[in-house]
Amino acid sequence: MRMKNREVLISGAGVAGPTLAYWLLQNGMKPVIVERSPAFRAGGYIVDFWGVGFDVAERMGLVPELEALGYRNDFAIFVDRKGRRRSGIGGETLRRVLGDRFLSILRGDLALLIYQKLEGGVETIFGDEVTDIVPQKDSVRVDFRRSPARTFELVIGADGLHSGVRRAAFGKKAGSTRYLGYHAAVFITEGYSRRDEHTYLSFALPGRQVSRFTLRDGKTGFLFVFSWPDEELSFYRTTERRKILLRDIYAGDGWEEWPEIERHLAAASDLYFDSVSQVELPRWSKDRVALVGDAAYCPSLLAGEGAAFAMAGAYILANELGRATDHAQAFLEYERKFRPFILRKQKAARNFAKSFTPSTSLGLVVRDVVLKLGAVPPIGDFLVRHFIVDDYAVPEYGPAPGAMLSSLAKRAG
Repeated sequence: MRMKNREVLISGAGVAGPTLAYWLLQNGMKPVIVERSPAFRAGGYIVDFWGVGFDVAERMGLVPELEALGYRNDFAIFVDRKGRRRSGIGGETLRRVLGDRFLSILRGDLALLIYQKLEGGVETIFGDEVTDIVPQKDSVRVDFRRSPARTFELVIGADGLHSGVRRAAFGKKAGSTRYLGYHAAVFITEGYSRRDEHTYLSFALPGRQVSRFTLRDGKTGFLFVFSWPDEELSFYRTTERRKILLRDIYAGDGWEEWPEIERHLAAASDLYFDSVSQVELPRWSKDRVALVGDAAYCPSLLAGEGAAFAMAGAYILANELGRATDHAQAFLEYERKFRPFILRKQKAARNFAKSFTPSTSLGLVVRDVVLKLGAVPPIGDFLVRHFIVDDYAVPEYGPAPGAMLSSLAKRAG
């Protein structure tokens, strides 16, 4: 094997990073995780989980825990200003096509579940981040904001849409983010008076919508999606200014639930807020640095499968590294096997963003008609197979040479 110390730095302790660390360990390598947050971030927004992500979760033995932590919604409905149902679709359509391989889960809970699978066997540096990456002959020197510089065999950026590793290694203009014309905000609150169990409920007007979903322990999550001409909202950098923006956008819509939502929004201590964007790169690797998950190929928050794609990409990358004679070969195979699928899914996500939050009254009517037709089993099954089912088989990998060598070394020791 040409890889010498086999120590790999992973930037990011979200979904992609811990998944990558898990599979690197299975391949006899030594991952180190650095995470900008001072502690592990649980909670966050809710994600739908199916397809390629479920395939990897099964291979990690995570499905029982996913079932325990996740949610299975029976309905996704849109209501009018008075709370009367306009349209919707039942969960039985998804279950009929996907079986039991579809659920919703808080993104942070999924990440923590994967991280716990590491059982403390991976060095994790919280409260720090990569500031510079300097290629060397057979390694990479990494500078951190707080910790002393260190040398690694490889560096993998798993640090999301606004990846610091991508910026440090590829340069600010090496790739681009494609803004899809929307921004999204999420907060979770306690004590909201309305609880429609197992239901994802939304109210929409042209160019914006707000949705709520019931969580355990008396909690309720809210998702706001609204169109905006610019990706940068430079004036709205603070949480309080972002709350003001949301109030300005939604206060005049007349939904009967808005006064109570506004009170809970005002009291919220944590508000996720970001653009709805995709990451597009000509390559996912450069020298001894590679990217995975949203850092490499973010499909956008509205795509619904970012976490699943992150897990599948991390699984493929780690196993290719475990089998290759050098990292460059592994990086090429990782892209060859996964990029065509991702490009198809990103294209589908761009189209879906427009239908998720239509910009016109006619678009809302069309959406309602499609959802009503989806309640008819043959039509609903066709729509799920066409728009949701993943046309991709996650590769199977046997025991890696690196894992076997590592095992033999431990026995010899």
